[in-house]
Amino acid sequence: MDNTYNSQFPILNTEVYNKRLVYLDNAATTQKPRQVIDALINYYLTLNSNIHRGTHHLATLATERYEGVRRQVQQFINAHSHREVVFTRGTTESINLVASSFGSRLHQYDEVILSGMEHHSNIVPWQLACQRVGARIKVIPFSDEGVLDVRAYESLFTKRTRIVACNHVSNTLGTINPVKDIVDIAHRHGVPVLIDGAQAVAHMAVDVQQIGCDFYCFSGHKMYAPMGVGVLYGREELLSEMPPYQGGGEMIQDVTFERTTYNELPFKFEAGTPSVGDVLGLGAAIDFIASQGIDNIARHEDKLLTYCTQRLQEIPRLRIYGTAPRKAGVVSFLVGNSHSYDVGTLLDKVGIAVRTGHHCTQPIMDRYGIAGTVRASFACYTTTEDIDALVAGLKRILPLLDSGI
Repeated sequence: MDNTYNSQFPILNTEVYNKRLVYLDNAATTQKPRQVIDALINYYLTLNSNIHRGTHHLATLATERYEGVRRQVQQFINAHSHREVVFTRGTTESINLVASSFGSRLHQYDEVILSGMEHHSNIVPWQLACQRVGARIKVIPFSDEGVLDVRAYESLFTKRTRIVACNHVSNTLGTINPVKDIVDIAHRHGVPVLIDGAQAVAHMAVDVQQIGCDFYCFSGHKMYAPMGVGVLYGREELLSEMPPYQGGGEMIQDVTFERTTYNELPFKFEAGTPSVGDVLGLGAAIDFIASQGIDNIARHEDKLLTYCTQRLQEIPRLRIYGTAPRKAGVVSFLVGNSHSYDVGTLLDKVGIAVRTGHHCTQPIMDRYGIAGTVRASFACYTTTEDIDALVAGLKRILPLLDSGI
């Protein structure tokens, strides 16, 4: 886990304002290794064809590669069957699919439980589903440290509870939530659980059977794959019961003007021409993660988290938001009374890329009474030198922040 990654990730050789790029915005999107970029280019150079429908050579080969990635994903998250792996455009579409399709069984006065630290993508789709029928949302509170209150969570269940939706890792606080406990409690009440895994799959081993969740969603672009591809895992029996999310080609077996018979899983939920090249890029990203070893990545990022947390304490008046005992490689902070945008803009001038604002988690910001934070987030190619550059950059801009510039 050192600068040898610069040859694998060409963009890391970029200069920003004549400074070495220090990329610490990995929770927003990871950079792409050369093998992922090559997989994408190779598809359009040598394989470009629509899949499943054609009998010619290119169509057959592209279909084999595409469905091969589905089985890669199955193994990557340990799904029981490849039929439980649905390709989407990302975590957001995966959650919307479940909120629309599974959510169609919601009725007036039914209840959906969400955690207080959800990304907007795991709030708004459920609001829409609830508003359609007059159902309501209940929220799991969390502590000042960023730890979910599991006892309060248990008290939220009633006979009207229909689903729980919670993230695996908070994109703002870095908290690794006790998802297996969350699932076990819900299942004791006969309630299914959706887990937003967007911030987990690139950073730790994920086993959906061990977690026991009913749905698990993630995006390719946060795990070194291209943008525009994601995954919905769903238990086969639930997916079989759910109506299609979209209608069109591919998701049908037989169509007349009077009726339509839907395709088998997972194709029932994959209407239209898919983003084949991006899916092949996802397969290359899974190969890349396997070559590094997901446990090695997790250990590396955990050491970076400890190092970064210690070094940031050198900065006067810096406050870290999210201090849970179990965290992923995400550090959110503010410096004195300075606005997060000011800090991020000044850091950019010295070549350091961080994220600023509410990170699509406005309820978290409301919980702390702030408008936003500065967020540094790590990947396998992040180094202690990157952390040192962040701290040096903060020390350099501190006089400017104090002067109000």
